[in-house]
Amino acid sequence: MQAFTKEMITAALDARDFKYFEDAEGDIGGNFQGNLIYFFRIGQQQEVLQVRAMVQHIFGMDDVTRLYEFCNSWNHDQLFPKAYVHVNDDGTVLVVGEVIADWEKGVTFEQLDQVIIAAVATSVQLANEVAELRQSS
Repeated sequence: MQAFTKEMITAALDARDFKYFEDAEGDIGGNFQGNLIYFFRIGQQQEVLQVRAMVQHIFGMDDVTRLYEFCNSWNHDQLFPKAYVHVNDDGTVLVVGEVIADWEKGVTFEQLDQVIIAAVATSVQLANEVAELRQSS
């Protein structure tokens, strides 16, 4: 068990041969089947992993009610990621998936790896279902 660090995130991504980048703010992200997934460290001591997936499919304001219904159903039936609707300043709308893991007491590499692989896989699954919703609009 060790303190959760940014280096652990990159080591876990490297171990899976996942391609990723570090942005200007130092956040780690990657493109997974066309979906932008970030791996944030949040919390007072940055002890919490937040995996946030921005699904690539863009909707309009007319779709918000349908997207709320989709997210509510998804959250009812799936363990993760938590799905929610995000409205951008320009009026475009997208679905975001989020997985949170709190490692205040520390984490093993295996635990981190399992959360990352599960978060990426289920986020891609969410994106695929949103794609089906997009095609039916």
